[in-house]
Amino acid sequence: MGNYFQKEIECASREQIVAIQNEKLVSQVKRVYENVPYYRAKMDEKGVKPEDIKSIEDLHKLPFLMKSDLRDAYPYGLLGKPLSECVRIHSTSGTTGRRVVAFYTQHDIDIWDECCARALVAAGASKDDVVQVAYGFGLFTGGAGLNGGSHKLGSLTLPMSSGNTERQIQFMIDLNATVLCCTPSYAAYLSESVNERGVKDQLKLKAGIFGAEAWSEEMRKSIEEGLGLKAFDIYGLTEISGPGVAFECEEQNGMHINEDHFIAEIIDPDTGEVLPDGSVGELVFTCIDKEAFPLIRYRTRDLCSLSRVPCPCGRTHVKMGKLMGRSDDMLIIRGVNVFPSQIETVLIKNGYAANYQIIVDRVNNSDTFDVNVEITPDMLSDTTMGISEREKHLVNDLKAMLGIKAAVHIVEPKSIARSEGKAVRVIDKRKF
Repeated sequence: MGNYFQKEIECASREQIVAIQNEKLVSQVKRVYENVPYYRAKMDEKGVKPEDIKSIEDLHKLPFLMKSDLRDAYPYGLLGKPLSECVRIHSTSGTTGRRVVAFYTQHDIDIWDECCARALVAAGASKDDVVQVAYGFGLFTGGAGLNGGSHKLGSLTLPMSSGNTERQIQFMIDLNATVLCCTPSYAAYLSESVNERGVKDQLKLKAGIFGAEAWSEEMRKSIEEGLGLKAFDIYGLTEISGPGVAFECEEQNGMHINEDHFIAEIIDPDTGEVLPDGSVGELVFTCIDKEAFPLIRYRTRDLCSLSRVPCPCGRTHVKMGKLMGRSDDMLIIRGVNVFPSQIETVLIKNGYAANYQIIVDRVNNSDTFDVNVEITPDMLSDTTMGISEREKHLVNDLKAMLGIKAAVHIVEPKSIARSEGKAVRVIDKRKF
């Protein structure tokens, strides 16, 4: 049994959680129907009125929102409050076409900060810790979310942002940072840099909160060893608020969703039908007390499962499993579903760092599938296995994992561009 930021709600009974969700959902649907013409039109089209929603049992009657709706309603079409009450925006990076802009009232930010404070406490942090936030600040939600959570908790906060690795390591050592927050790919890079400089023994890190990318258990272990900390996953998306929608506890086997603020469903991505707990499908979120940007039944495109098996940590909120990929960035190569995390698993098991790039193209109507993998400096000095032998070995292991053959190219250390934000793991040159 660990510590909690808000024990009474984090350990509430199922009945209490459902009662909170019922009450908040009913009033949220009414508020959105009255204040968001875009969503009202979707409800009218489906023939649903606010009075049809009496509890979470009726959630399935409501229409979905998708990323395309956010683009169509850009910039102000999904606002649930007057602009005069909104205090901030964040925006997603990297989507094609119009960016997604999410709005926040002060109340929304207070809730978000609380959710991130819960995540920090679950990772073992308290007000006596020094929290180094190396997620990007600005429009990206990562920096702002963990920064707010750390303030709420009362920890000394180092708002480093990403990049400037020399300075990151200097502050980490000089200010005795105990908790590191950044993307897993940047954590792996920091670990590599710390070990190259031989300063690992000067670090005081005990925990890391790494999100914004899918990462494998193998990558977790390698970061934990490299930085001498315990690595925790955190989940969020700009549309729903940012990091802190769900977070790992000391069990490190799934993330507790903050169910007093977000209702999660798993649906069949093809039919939209709600699936029972334990099934893998697409994760859908309903924000039940967000004011400025109150998304209802938002399809995340993330694939995972939900579990209500009681957790030894004492938290009662439903857990989402590790992301299995996305129903849209999943690669389909020669008809086979391929997730980058599967490739990462094979590489790390074979002693390679998580620095790789997948290049997919189409030549003469058939898919080409290349994986560039960085060799590590110690492998270079180890002459027992030649480069072509190493490539052959990885080709076989990848084929066993994926069911299709990839062309593997071993490349020089540090020749794949390093990422300080989200790593660009996939280059898909096919024109669909």
